[in-house]
Amino acid sequence: MLLQPRLLPRFLSISTNPRFSPFSPRAAHLTTVPLPITSPPILSPIIPESELDLSVQNPITLPLQKLFVPPETNLSGDAKSAHSRVLTGSNIVLGPYARDSQVASAEYVKSSVRTADCPSDGLPEFALIGRSNVGKSSLLNSLVRRKNLALTSKKPGKTQLINHFRINDSWYLVDLPGYGYASAPKDSRLNWEEFTKDYFLKREPLVSVFLLIDASIPAKQIDLEYASWLGRNRVPMTLIFTKCDKRKKKKNGGRRPEENIEIFLSLISKFFETTPPWIMTSSLTNMGRDEILLHMSQLRNYWLKH
Repeated sequence: MLLQPRLLPRFLSISTNPRFSPFSPRAAHLTTVPLPITSPPILSPIIPESELDLSVQNPITLPLQKLFVPPETNLSGDAKSAHSRVLTGSNIVLGPYARDSQVASAEYVKSSVRTADCPSDGLPEFALIGRSNVGKSSLLNSLVRRKNLALTSKKPGKTQLINHFRINDSWYLVDLPGYGYASAPKDSRLNWEEFTKDYFLKREPLVSVFLLIDASIPAKQIDLEYASWLGRNRVPMTLIFTKCDKRKKKKNGGRRPEENIEIFLSLISKFFETTPPWIMTSSLTNMGRDEILLHMSQLRNYWLKH
């Protein structure tokens, strides 16, 4: 199976320099990454690639080396062709496997304490992980257009198990415990981290981890460390920037989501040799919903073929 964690380096090269810290003085000299949009992107319909009119997509002006190009995507070295195929509000090129992305059905299957207890049917799965207040459950509900499929709460830390949701009877969305929730008991936090990381390293049907980052606030050290851990362990990863609809007032020292994203990407650029795929989202406006599903579909279909 391709796109297992061990095979990710074909598409995402990881720096093996263990001494780098994202907060070292070297980070102050990073080259900035120009972001493609300054306003919320227009949502595109979720339709097969053969019917997708890419001319209506907003052009992305990122350099080619900052784009995520899926396997078996032939760009013929044409930068214009690549930019015309980039999903709105992301750095992800639409490839030949982007099809069957619609969600027709979604159902809760089970919650597991151990990786060994997870479903054994071998269906491909995508895991959502992030800080406890980043909006994982809200994003999951938005993806399937169900208000209460995943538990949401004003109190962070509600997800404490590996929760599997079967989509279209053919693949899974997996809601994992949030990390960094200080109010949870210390022993519980350690247990969550232990079985979550065990899941990342040992779960064979895992196609990719979707690491959620709150774009409405400055980069958090714990998020950078988690991204670095996934990279060092060669776990396939997509960065999902949440809460991109929120605009902090500059007079209060806040930055726009685009600015926070630029800083985060710059910080992780020193421990990733190539830029991971990333998407801007908002569960409130459904920004990025279609793009996430299209991205999942092309990774999933390639994984199934191989």
